[in-house]
Amino acid sequence: MNFICSKARLHGAVPIPGSKSHTIRAVAIASLAAGESRIEAPLESGDAHSAVATFGALGAKFDCQPDVWVVQGTGGELRVPENVVDVGNSGTTVNIALATAALLRKGMVVFTGDHQIRRRPAGPVIQAINDLGGWAEATRGNGCPPIVVRGRLRGGTTSIECKTSQYLTSVLINAPLADGDSVIRVPLLHEIPYAEITLDWLARLGIKLERDGWREFRVPGRQSYKPFTRRIPADFSSATFFLCAGAIGDNDVTVQGLDLDDTQGDKAVLDYLRAMGASVEVTPDGVRVRPGNLKGCRLDLNATPDALPMMAALACFAEGKTTLANVPQARIKETDRIAVMREELTKLGARVTELPDGLVIERSQLTGAEVNGHDDHRIVMSLAVAASAIPGRTIIRTAESAAITFPKFASLMQQIGANLQVAE
Repeated sequence: MNFICSKARLHGAVPIPGSKSHTIRAVAIASLAAGESRIEAPLESGDAHSAVATFGALGAKFDCQPDVWVVQGTGGELRVPENVVDVGNSGTTVNIALATAALLRKGMVVFTGDHQIRRRPAGPVIQAINDLGGWAEATRGNGCPPIVVRGRLRGGTTSIECKTSQYLTSVLINAPLADGDSVIRVPLLHEIPYAEITLDWLARLGIKLERDGWREFRVPGRQSYKPFTRRIPADFSSATFFLCAGAIGDNDVTVQGLDLDDTQGDKAVLDYLRAMGASVEVTPDGVRVRPGNLKGCRLDLNATPDALPMMAALACFAEGKTTLANVPQARIKETDRIAVMREELTKLGARVTELPDGLVIERSQLTGAEVNGHDDHRIVMSLAVAASAIPGRTIIRTAESAAITFPKFASLMQQIGANLQVAE
């Protein structure tokens, strides 16, 4: 599927769907809880439904109705799936579920996914499982799915270098159900706000742990999760595309439903926009963004790697030079987003320099062209926002991948005036 985009003024209000990070954590924790949990306003997307299918295969039962998912948890007594578990495109799901499978008392689980998942490294989770009493191995010996796991987590000590915070999240969610106590040492941690989301979930549900900053966690075993009812907050990562759209040209976009007190890291995008000179106003209707005199600056994106594609596209419209730095983990997402954004923005006429850990973008006169989304939802959506502000026609390949996290992206763009057509 393609998006075909032409220049248009974007003006209006956009409701933002639920957070992917919160939804997948809710699915995983509800699956481990004893009893019935209710997840309200979950994200309806490919990644979220992959999480439901994965934890359903491990024994949880789901009744997914519009705006509420009811989950009958396993109480930590998981079942061996009848088949290989396919996580689709969801890296968060596979990383969390690897350690969940290590809670099995018998049997094995094999996890695989699409072509991108089969290239995404999970070696630190594999090592942690083996350190803590389970057993896990990548079938190709490369640390990437397909991965085979058996139990059981007994506890112990492990050290995890977390180029993505998903590795730490996996162990933190599952270690409380191990047979004994676990010590998790963390010599490297990127994306701290995502780890904060995990810790917030654990604290809300009464899980006990001790920590030494971000360097070490001591997690007692033999704990249990209580069932819960929780409404999922709106997704700042999805909101990023519309927040940045408001800062371009003569656009005027209000983003609705965001909780500015939530721990999601991508709320820092509001600070990035202010630093670049955009007008950002918190109103009773939502967060309103209008263009200012955009100027390039240096942004440290270590905590917000998902923002890199959109910030790279936005930087093309800012005077001077913008440096997006300290985000090497952007190379191990669905794609190498550093290399891909350089490649695709260059096709539109951008002046982009690739760094080992980021990008340098100069103000550029972009024009429409044919570009490739590389089956990466965030690449596709970033290019669509940029294409709506430049002359000529832009064709974006693999646009169907936007549905991984934001199925309504195209219709919401059209709702605020985008000249965006969907072509099969």
